[in-house]
Amino acid sequence: MKAGVVVFPGSNCDHDCYHVLKHVLGMDTVFLWHKDADLKGVDLVVLPGGFSYGDYLRCGAIAKHSPIMQEVSEFADKGGHVLGICNGFQVLTEAGLLPGALLRNKDLKFICRYVNLRVDNAGTAFTSRYADGEIVRIPIAHAEGNYFASEDVIKELEENNRVVFRYCDEYGETSEGSNPNGSINGIAGIVNKGGNVLGMMPHPERCAEEIMQTKDGFHIFESLRKVLKGVL
Repeated sequence: MKAGVVVFPGSNCDHDCYHVLKHVLGMDTVFLWHKDADLKGVDLVVLPGGFSYGDYLRCGAIAKHSPIMQEVSEFADKGGHVLGICNGFQVLTEAGLLPGALLRNKDLKFICRYVNLRVDNAGTAFTSRYADGEIVRIPIAHAEGNYFASEDVIKELEENNRVVFRYCDEYGETSEGSNPNGSINGIAGIVNKGGNVLGMMPHPERCAEEIMQTKDGFHIFESLRKVLKGVL
């Protein structure tokens, strides 16, 4: 069981992800340089947050052309598990591994704070350690996290239970007030049709230890570890 964390020029959450996977979860973990053309035999790929290539053109627009992304796409097509966090989510949409796009936040401001999320699908490889409807608190830190897609795509996502996380209030209710960035239907995280690729704007790696304000992000990594070990 081995995890790989992709490093693009401008990534700044790569070491946070590496720390959680390696030192908190105890997984064999390696960095994958964006110019690599080999995933080094990993069972899980994590695309971390940051500002890949300075977020020039659009967030993730240049990163999708990195040599490593061809390998990541082939890995995902074969059923390999891929987790994209924040900028990683943006890269996944630009690369076509997930539908939609991440636009500027509705108030055109960078937001960095804890938010409430409702787990709307606990039946994925990424969320099996949560319960459906569970409310968790995980921080966000982005200026372009406003999830957008066509009406047909949104309908397909909703009807097939592919919205995994949704912004909500402390009671699990969704509203304009609980939606920090203007995402359609309060969408904070989605999976692909195969269920093996998750993109999410909140940062679970920033709340995966007791020392943090919450440990709610830990269960995403723990869910993946269980799946990769064949426990679930």
